[in-house]
Amino acid sequence: MCEEQKPLFRDLAGDDPEPEVTEIESLCLNCHENGMTRLLLTRIPHYKNVVIMSFNCEHCGFENNEIQPGGAYAELGVRWKLNIQESRDLNRQVVKSDHTAVIIPELDFEIPALSQKGEVTTVEGIISRAITGLTQDQAVRRQQHPEHAEQIDQFVAKLEELRSLQKTWTLIIEDITGNCFVENPEAPKKDPGCVRTDFKRSKEDDIKLGIYTEGSQALAGALTSEEPSVASYDQLASDEVLQFRTNCPECNAPADTNMKITKIPHFKEVVIMATVCDACGHRTNEVKSGGGVEEKGVKFEVKIRNREDFTRDILKSETCNMGIPELELEVGGAALGGRFTTVEGVLTAVKDQMREGVGLGDAGGEAREKVERCISSIDEILEGKSTATLILDDPAGNSYVQNLSDDPTVFDDGLKVVHYERSYEQNDELGLNDMKTEGYAES
Repeated sequence: MCEEQKPLFRDLAGDDPEPEVTEIESLCLNCHENGMTRLLLTRIPHYKNVVIMSFNCEHCGFENNEIQPGGAYAELGVRWKLNIQESRDLNRQVVKSDHTAVIIPELDFEIPALSQKGEVTTVEGIISRAITGLTQDQAVRRQQHPEHAEQIDQFVAKLEELRSLQKTWTLIIEDITGNCFVENPEAPKKDPGCVRTDFKRSKEDDIKLGIYTEGSQALAGALTSEEPSVASYDQLASDEVLQFRTNCPECNAPADTNMKITKIPHFKEVVIMATVCDACGHRTNEVKSGGGVEEKGVKFEVKIRNREDFTRDILKSETCNMGIPELELEVGGAALGGRFTTVEGVLTAVKDQMREGVGLGDAGGEAREKVERCISSIDEILEGKSTATLILDDPAGNSYVQNLSDDPTVFDDGLKVVHYERSYEQNDELGLNDMKTEGYAES
């Protein structure tokens, strides 16, 4: 069923056709002799750094392959919901970590987190591995427990029906670390058959990952002030730039994050954070809302027609989705993160991220051509050769686009702003449906 798999990885050092592999002697868990573990640091297109590990024992022939994220845990967990309708969906590349859970609702079937090591596979590979695991020792089972063996055979037959696409089905992949990934064959366009949802981890999930939550003793002394206590809002709002220790999101080395609260005219207070890593040189700049979720969502439509339109200030929050209808381009809120920039800056950031995605791996020719065509179209917009409409949709209402009109109560003809009531799904994604603000002390 699987078609020939296209190359998925690229060596971080560049376009070297022979990426550097590190070899380490390690103990075989099967025969307890010394075997060889090979490590390769690489990157997956449109995803992140990963470490591929391959162990081989020449004494007993034992082999093991797994994958680990090359950076820190993501800030949010992630859930992928994929509709399997055709053979191309079976061939989608899937990156699983140790904490990835796989669910098939139609069969009430689940592969729990931590039951398998992280790996790079395909949708069909997930089904094949499940079938292999279920059919293991079936010969012995048929003799000792024939009724159990028959039930397993019936279930395996159902999995075979899914693998042969006798009917459409749904695959749900959930990972509390945020370090799992499903390939989009339509990149850079929106994936029509897959929906990604980010969610906030529970306290129990943080404990499983060894992450200290707010209020724990681990936070004591985190701020580089004389007193090891969390700064108050008034202290943050002062002119002082606070600095605290964190880990680099790229190489996980200790780094410093600078934080400052500032006021955007005609909008609200925002928190600006900048991190610089001395180890690898990685830099990040983020902007977060200084307040809570607004009562209504907001949608901006910005017409890009001349140089003046490129100079508009834009505050894009982490919950703000961006799109350019003329290019059939949609970018999720987490892709670019929160940032305070201009229209030109947003377009340049999208272009750079897409170009980085093309350069990161030897993606298939068709996918590469689509991305390159989209980059060329963005270049034409930046050069003023074509016009476009930039759409910013923020269900949390924490984004802002500058009004170029002299009258702040009237929007200029290049900007359209619509405030709307959020849907149940949008409230659920923001965690508002489970939020109880009245009578919570009684429950």
